Amino acid sequence: MCSPVSGTMAEIFLQHIEETSVKHLIDTKSLSFYTRYVDDIFLINDSTRTNPDEILKYIDTTHSCIQLNPTLKSSNSVNFLDLSISRNPTHLHIGIYRKPTTTDTTINFLSNHPLKHRMAAFNFLNRRMLTLPLNTAQQRIEWKQILHIAHSNSIPINMLTRLKLRIQRNISQSKPSTPTPLNKHTKWAIFTFSSPQITKITNIFKHTSIKTAFKCNNTISQLSKPTSRTPPTTPYDRPGIYSLSCLTCNKEYVGQTSRSLELRYKEHVH
Repeated sequence: MCSPVSGTMAEIFLQHIEETSVKHLIDTKSLSFYTRYVDDIFLINDSTRTNPDEILKYIDTTHSCIQLNPTLKSSNSVNFLDLSISRNPTHLHIGIYRKPTTTDTTINFLSNHPLKHRMAAFNFLNRRMLTLPLNTAQQRIEWKQILHIAHSNSIPINMLTRLKLRIQRNISQSKPSTPTPLNKHTKWAIFTFSSPQITKITNIFKHTSIKTAFKCNNTISQLSKPTSRTPPTTPYDRPGIYSLSCLTCNKEYVGQTSRSLELRYKEHVH
C-alpha cells in the first residue's frame, strides 16, 4: 500500500462486501454475531443453520480477491486481536492473549525519554487489565505479567503500583464521557527532549492555550541514519544557539539553527 488513500479505499471496499454479501447472513440469523477490525474478523454462527465450512465456501465466492484464513475454536477457545475468548455453557469468558512472538521490551526506564513516553506502555497495560471483564484469577495473572515486563525494563515497582491505583481511581470516578469541544485557539508546541530539565520550560505553558509535546532524537532511526556531512572544522560549522547584538539599538537577538552558524549568520546579514 504505497498510496495514502489505499487504507481508506480498502475499508470502503470491505464495507461494501459486508453490506451486499454478509448482512443478509446476520438478518437470517445464520450468523449470531459478526465484527471486524481492519482485516481481522470474529464471528459466531448458528450450528443449526450453517457451519464454518459453508461460510468459508460462500465468502470465497463473493469476490475473486478475497480469501479467508479461518482460525476455528480449539478447546472451546479462539483468539481475536489481544483477546482470548472461551465459551462456557452459560457465557463467554474473556482473557488476554499474547502472540508467541511478543517480547517484553518497552522503553527502558533508564533511557533518556520523557517519563510519559516511558510509562505509556504500562498505562495501556494497566488500563486494559482494569477495564476488561477479567475474573480475579486472570487479573492476578495479568498483573504478574505486567510486573515481569516492568522488571525487564527497570521500571520502579512502586511507581507502577501508584499508576495502577490512579487508573483504578479514575475509572471508579469517571462519568459518561461527552465529546470535548474543539478549541480553535488551542495551539501545540513541540520540544526536543534532551533532559528532564526541559520540563521547567514546558511548565510555563500549563495554564495557557498552548499544549506541549515532546519528541526524541535518540531513536534507532535517527542513530542509524547515514550521514554524508564532513566533520566540522571550526565551531562555526556546527549547528547551535547563537546571539547577535545590534550596534545601533544595543538590543540582542537569540536564535537556534540546525544548519551551520556561519550560514545562518550570513542570512541575517544579507
